[in-house]
Amino acid sequence: MVDFNPDGIGISNGNLFGFPITEKSADIIVIPVPWDVTASYRKGASQGPKAILEASIQLDFYHPKLENAHKTKVFMTPISDEWLQVNEKLSIESTEYMQHLESGSGDYSEFSNFLAEVDHAHKALTSNLKERCEKLLQENKIIAVLGGEHSTPLGLIQALNNQHKNFGILQIDAHADLRNSYENFNQSHASIMFNVLKTCPNVSKLVQVGIRDISQGEIDFIQSSKNRIKTFFDWDLKNEQFHGQNWAIQVNKIISELPEKVYVSFDIDGLIPSLCPNTGTPVPGGFTLEEVNFLLFNIVEAGKKIIGFDLNEVSPGASTDIDANIGARALWNLICLTEKSRRMYEV
Repeated sequence: MVDFNPDGIGISNGNLFGFPITEKSADIIVIPVPWDVTASYRKGASQGPKAILEASIQLDFYHPKLENAHKTKVFMTPISDEWLQVNEKLSIESTEYMQHLESGSGDYSEFSNFLAEVDHAHKALTSNLKERCEKLLQENKIIAVLGGEHSTPLGLIQALNNQHKNFGILQIDAHADLRNSYENFNQSHASIMFNVLKTCPNVSKLVQVGIRDISQGEIDFIQSSKNRIKTFFDWDLKNEQFHGQNWAIQVNKIISELPEKVYVSFDIDGLIPSLCPNTGTPVPGGFTLEEVNFLLFNIVEAGKKIIGFDLNEVSPGASTDIDANIGARALWNLICLTEKSRRMYEV
């Protein structure tokens, strides 16, 4: 970092923000997962990591919540061409399959081989990511996943489950993602938190913020969770604000639900749709990026420890680069948040 000029022109060197950091020297490792096979409305999130990487060098690196933010040692591993190819092949078939379902036909037997192939690939994706993360955790790295659709971070969270006896997840999202399966995909983007809770017993609390598009079955699942899930619905947060309650008070309520160790799962569609117009399933309502940042940095200032994070569902558009730009800024904030936490807990 000696020769890095944070006020200079961003250098396209293959790493996020053009930082001259290697995987070995990094404190924070970002693993891109270019996968959106189960995206059920619009695809494109598989291109999110590449778009964010390209946009990241256009940022400025002063951060009001982190001194010398540009000295953060972060490295993004290469985007896998192999998984991109697998994703492209399966996504073509996935689109055909979903169109078949939407036609009203209850018979999907002709797609049984395709469903088995997706399930096999998804299990391999999760297993490979988990194994990779476990090795990096042994090297004392803090790991993040950059999706891709929201199903992608399961392997990372499972690796953290094996390392930590008790931690919570803060989920910023328009959707609850608590379906047992969706469209017959066992690891659907709509099932990530169901799968986390099923396979990660050391996740003691799931705190969901901004949820505003949810099924009755997911409501029932939340109500039967015996307080393992706490959901702050967007309509409740807005109703309280309409009656005079401010965001700072609401943030304190959210933080009070979290244990000491926190993993952050940020689906970009938790933001207002104008900030992520090409995301897979945009929903009216949501937050500004500043509101999310206020929540995140108050978590660290309250003494919580960030043990990892993911950012998902950023989908670049053909006619605008706002998704990539906002995605890069959201990622930078998550990295600065994690670095601030790391410095606080550094021995």
